[in-house]
Formats: sequence, structure tokens, C-alpha cells
Amino acid sequence: MNAPVTSTEDLIYSVEDGIARIMFNRPQARNALTFAMYEQMAAICENINQDHSIKALIMTGAGDKAFASGTDISQFRAFKTAQDALDYEARIDRVLGTLEQCRVPVIAAIAGACTGGGAGIAACCDIRIGTEATRIGFPIARTLGNCLSMSNISRLVSLIGPARTKDLIFKARLVEAPEALALGLLNEVVPDVETLQRRATETAKLVAGHAPITLEVTKEAVRRIRRTLSREEGEDLILRAYMSEDFREGMDAFLNKRAPNFKGK
Repeated sequence: MNAPVTSTEDLIYSVEDGIARIMFNRPQARNALTFAMYEQMAAICENINQDHSIKALIMTGAGDKAFASGTDISQFRAFKTAQDALDYEARIDRVLGTLEQCRVPVIAAIAGACTGGGAGIAACCDIRIGTEATRIGFPIARTLGNCLSMSNISRLVSLIGPARTKDLIFKARLVEAPEALALGLLNEVVPDVETLQRRATETAKLVAGHAPITLEVTKEAVRRIRRTLSREEGEDLILRAYMSEDFREGMDAFLNKRAPNFKGK
């Protein structure tokens, strides 16, 4: 069995009555993820795969403003080489792949904004419940000018289709809860955060009482059906985005709270 995983200040992990919970706990940064948080999330999923007393996992964000707003942009400041970009996207593919392959049903309780890497995490979950104030999207075309990982592109196309994936990314818009429900980005919408947490717990308890092998093999079968782009197939795309002048301009603009001036270079 893997070593036990404990909570940190930025990511709180708990287990009660067979239900595991992960809370992104950086409300001051709209629950943006550091690299350490990504790795802790992956380690938790690996532990859950070994601990058969756990029957379901709930993921949520602290506060009511955001589920998670993706990777903390300051993490990109150290990017200097092509390998930095490839290593980052390889990390995202590995971590989110570990989440997607977690053997138990994973329920995302999404309050507020769910953007970028946060929306990628939500797409890995099996059931997504939002509130009337939930908004989901990948606004990178108007912010950083980078790209999604190849697995995230594959996952999103499988979830909502190629035309809607392009619409979502090209327009860099955040989808409101009613549309997210219609598209399949959400499975259910509830009125408020209090109801959200209660409904997520109810859903986790429901699926936890069902035959675990049935759920596990169904989850894995659905995952295997989806065609996933490999890292090798997407390296040229990742490098074109992350090594561009536009990405550096987008990052500087974001950190300095100004509008970016993209030039397609």
C-alpha cells in the first residue's frame, strides 16, 4: 500500500464513512493549483486505489467563488526551455490521468468559477454537480495564449463533441450553469452552495452503496472507448503554444493585470 496521504494548508484531504473528500483550499487565489497540489491529488488517488474501504470521492473548492481556477500562473515564470513546456503538459496528463483512473466514482461539487485546469479536473470526474452561479470554461485564448494538454482536448471532445469544444475555446467564454447542464458539462444544478455540498454527499453515499466492481469496470470501459491523443502526437502543438511570444505576453499581462497584445508569434 502507498504511504498515507495527509492534508496540507492548500489541499485538505479527509475520509469519513468510506467517503473521501479533497478540498482545494486557496480561496484567496480562487483555488488556483500549485504543482505540489497537483502531485498531492495524484497521490491521494493512488492511495484510494489501494484502500478498498473508500467507496467514493468528492472534490470541491473552498468558499463559494471558485471550484478551481487552474494552475497558479506564477508557476509558469520559471519556464525557459521547450522541455519546461513539455514537462508541464506531461505532468498535467499524468496527474489528470491518475484522477480519471481512480477506481471509485469521483463527484465534483462545483461552486462558482471552474476554469482552465480546474475545468480539466472537473472533466475527469464522473459526476459534476453545480450551483446556479457555476460557470465553466477554458478562457486561455484571451488570457495566456497557451493550449490544453492533449488528454484534456481528447477528454473534452469526448464529453461535448468537437464543434462545441472549438466553440468553447475559440470564444474563450465561461458557460453558465443552464447551458453547462444542457451540454453535459454538468449532470445536475442545485440552487446554492449549502445544497451543493448536501447533494454531493447524498450522491456519494448512493453510489458507495452500489456494487463496486460494476462501477469500476463501467468507468474503465467508458475511459477505454475514448480516443486519447498521445504526448508524441501533440508535442509540436504544445511547443508552438508555450514557446510563442504570445504565451509570454499573455503571462506577463495576466500577472500585471492588463489586457494582452497577442500578435500570433
